[in-house]
Amino acid sequence: MSGSHSSPTGSEKHGMNLKLRVWRQKSRFADGRFETYEATDVSPDMSFLEMLDVVNEKLIEKGEEPIAFDHDCREGICGTCGIVINGAAHGPRRATTTCQLHMRSFRDGDELTLEPWRAGAFPVLRDLVVDRGAFDRIIAAGGFITAPTGNAVDGNTVLVPKKDGDLAMDAAACIGCGACVAACPNASAMLFVSAKVSHLGLLPQGQPERKRRVLAMVGQMDDEGFGNCTNHGECEAVCPKEIRLEFIARLNRDYVRASLEKPSQSKAAAGNG
Repeated sequence: MSGSHSSPTGSEKHGMNLKLRVWRQKSRFADGRFETYEATDVSPDMSFLEMLDVVNEKLIEKGEEPIAFDHDCREGICGTCGIVINGAAHGPRRATTTCQLHMRSFRDGDELTLEPWRAGAFPVLRDLVVDRGAFDRIIAAGGFITAPTGNAVDGNTVLVPKKDGDLAMDAAACIGCGACVAACPNASAMLFVSAKVSHLGLLPQGQPERKRRVLAMVGQMDDEGFGNCTNHGECEAVCPKEIRLEFIARLNRDYVRASLEKPSQSKAAAGNG
């Protein structure tokens, strides 16, 4: 029938072709450099990490070293993945982790520059993989509550106001990926630390360590070499879980109160001795 258009068959369909400029670095103390790779026939329905899997398979077939990158759950839950894509932590889509970013967010022929998180406190281990152990040490410094021995109490035994419970859940959504640090011009970890301090400090169970927690976790953050917060707001803009700046304000209030009370507590302890 003249003028009719048939749908393309599977053999006629073509995927996207992309050029990748990838940061390659063999170890923490080695010099790094950008290398260029072609990603051909990429399905728009692939996730970004699936696309890298395909590129790595081709590199392995040619006897070359695959690109190292962090990944685990690939469901936006674990916080393991993290790549700076064309200057944006986790890529161009808001509230989206690298593993949940799909290739349909890009166009055929695009050139993508892939870098690791850039922060002194996150040293590069290999290629796009960084050491985020600093976050673990901050959590170990105070990200816990008193754990009474014995059986667990009933869920409704400790009453929590809905407003506080909702805020605590918002803060607890932080997955610790480190995008906030990567996006901040000062490489500050304040959004991460404020979320971890706030979600415990908002709940009754977190009150016994509230003052000690904020002092210890902020102190550890400073010891790790993260920069100061100057309210640029880049952290909030790239956070895949949309943690808000208001938690930084809450942390600052808790920190000031704890700092002011600390000298009096020391004097009282000395007097009792």
